[in-house]
Amino acid sequence: MSRRFCFALDLKDDPALIDEYRKYHENIWPEITQSLKGCGIEDLEIYLLGMRMFTIMEVSQSFSFEKKAKADEQNPKVQASEQLMWRFQ
Repeated sequence: MSRRFCFALDLKDDPALIDEYRKYHENIWPEITQSLKGCGIEDLEIYLLGMRMFTIMEVSQSFSFEKKAKADEQNPKVQASEQLMWRFQ
């Protein structure tokens, strides 16, 4: 049985940045997908309404935010992606 987590955050109120953010998510780096699945994230959906972003995450019973954070700290591609995404938030 999986669990579901939902998050919301606001992107910067800049249409050009929001458009750029969307384009990055059209071609997600394979290492990011591997990182998500490797930590027990079974499905991830992102919705954007104006500048408000909603994320719905389905995870396995073994998923842990703490384990995911530790794995992310050790993954240079995840770190690069996180750094890039902060520009939009």
